[in-house]
Amino acid sequence: MMLDFAPETENQKAKIHQVITDAFGRTQEAELVDKIRNSPNFIPELSLVALENGDVLGHILFSRIFINAPHQIPALALAPLAVKPQRQRQGIGSQLVQVGLSKCRQSDYPIVVVVGNPHYYRRFGFQKASQFGLHSSLPIPDEAFMILELKPSALININGNVCYPAYFNEV
Repeated sequence: MMLDFAPETENQKAKIHQVITDAFGRTQEAELVDKIRNSPNFIPELSLVALENGDVLGHILFSRIFINAPHQIPALALAPLAVKPQRQRQGIGSQLVQVGLSKCRQSDYPIVVVVGNPHYYRRFGFQKASQFGLHSSLPIPDEAFMILELKPSALININGNVCYPAYFNEV
């Protein structure tokens, strides 16, 4: 399986919307992507697709958020990650995460946060955020809220609240 990974293009938006809707079995996550795209938190080069022969198989999005600790520290939120249901469990999502995190490391952002399955995200180096004294503005289980340092020691002496934009509350 030869995949290409690239920033999304305008003409892929409808296909991305469908992949996300199919992957989650509902529209809220796809609508979240639309809201992020229309916000100042959107970073076009960090909205990535996995392509096979030009067909969108998966999508990952990293967008700007802040940690209030007590001053604002810039970070990235990984949300959502989606792969076509018939192509799941083939490593496409893992490759999207790896490619995405590599691109994030090339940016000036020191930290990525994610809400997701701890068993899945630990393999990429994510750790429980509460271990660092960080909590989410979203009502989510402690074990599902994870964080990753993109730059060494980025989490030293940082504790506080990770502030998600209001549109995340709708998911």
